[in-house]
Amino acid sequence: MAIHYLSTRSEGEGITASQAILQGLSKDGGLFVPDHIPTLDVSLEELSKMSYQETAYEVMKLYLTDFTKEELQNCIEKAYDKKFDTEEIAPLTYAEDAYYLELFHGATIAFKDMALSILPHLLTTAARKNQIKEEIVILTATSGDTGKAALAGFAGVEGTKIVVFYPKNGVSPIQEKQMVTQVGDNTYVVGIHGNFDDAQTGVKKIFNDAAFAEEMKQAGYRFSSANSINIGRLVPQIVYYVYSYAKLLGEEKIKAGEKVNVVVPTGNFGNILAAHYAKEMGVPIDRLVCASNENKVLFDFFQSGTYDRNREFMLTSSPSMDILISSNLERLLYEVAGRDAKLCASLMSDLQTKGSYVITDEMKKNMADFFGGYASEEETAAEIKRVYESCGYVLDTHTAVASSVCQDFRKKTGNTNPCIIASTASPFKFTRSVMTAIDSKYDSWSDFDLVDELSKIGNVEVPKAIEEIRNAKVVHDHVCEKEEMVNQIKAFLNLK
Repeated sequence: MAIHYLSTRSEGEGITASQAILQGLSKDGGLFVPDHIPTLDVSLEELSKMSYQETAYEVMKLYLTDFTKEELQNCIEKAYDKKFDTEEIAPLTYAEDAYYLELFHGATIAFKDMALSILPHLLTTAARKNQIKEEIVILTATSGDTGKAALAGFAGVEGTKIVVFYPKNGVSPIQEKQMVTQVGDNTYVVGIHGNFDDAQTGVKKIFNDAAFAEEMKQAGYRFSSANSINIGRLVPQIVYYVYSYAKLLGEEKIKAGEKVNVVVPTGNFGNILAAHYAKEMGVPIDRLVCASNENKVLFDFFQSGTYDRNREFMLTSSPSMDILISSNLERLLYEVAGRDAKLCASLMSDLQTKGSYVITDEMKKNMADFFGGYASEEETAAEIKRVYESCGYVLDTHTAVASSVCQDFRKKTGNTNPCIIASTASPFKFTRSVMTAIDSKYDSWSDFDLVDELSKIGNVEVPKAIEEIRNAKVVHDHVCEKEEMVNQIKAFLNLK
């Protein structure tokens, strides 16, 4: 059955999946959502015998209904190949009392690779399907990981250019070095004086600037997005939750129909929203545990029903979650409001004008399967040390937030279901925070000495992504004020 994509902020006919992927953001500022969430049409038992690539096809064909079988399989084959350092693509590791779904085996050692390795192929296929003649300019804001994963995905892809904005002092040294050393004539990286929310707000404003869009069109360009606001990012993320449940089933770690909990460290809400979609498709997920760091805007929201970004922005050791405006939450709001676009638009207007909004009691009731928790900086560091000393498994800072919240969730609820924790980044991406959490003696060590020591104590090879940047040359040194983002794009595209 064909699926069309609707805006969260207005009523309308809906557009095809390929059109939604190309557009990125709806013209009214809303996000695209499927007109219904499809149900899996193969059993989890059948899926348990399939590879990651085969599972990806079975899930994605249900959402991207205007892609042919050949087109979709071609995109999947190009995405999930030797760029990943394991054939499983997303292996599950049992450590202590939880299953860690390792989403960091791609080219840039963070979970963003899972979707951003396929998005360029979905996008270029979509452009061909819709007879798009203009060159596609990918415009992205990053809190650390999306930027490098998008750059790696789009570098050298014909018919595309990519511009990435990141908060100059708001990402880890490794994250920054990964971005600023990215080669490729079609890549452009800019640090802004401001935080991630400033970068994300700036990007959204540019998307909604009709005059600039016309100027771009005249010059032969059109914008699209690689942020998680693009439905082409969200759909591939659903795959790994379906895959992980089926894998546990195939290995007889769980029985057919047995419920699991999924614990996700999240700031922008896309990764946990994908788990919610997997649940709606028929995966037996009980609770969706939303783990926040000290920027606990989502924790407070789930506690009170009030979303309030009017608070101090905290720079933490888990920078990919240092976010106060959780863009993808809008998709869940639309759903729990009974797909009431007018109400959703009103809430988003409140967020823009007042910095906060309050949901209805009915909406709150419809989110009962979500549990919000958070971990402080001290709790995050303590969890890294605790898990390492307990079983030798090394968590990155974001995964440690989730692991700490998982412990808290179990204590508070008494829920004994098996837990799948989304492990969203390799510890090598945040070596200083990880190593000093294990032992304060590492504080004075250099970044790459820490990398080698982590490899030794964790008994894991240094990932290729880290080896590549040891001596890599900086090729992007652009820095600007948040008000100058448009000018940076014009300079890159040679627009007057």
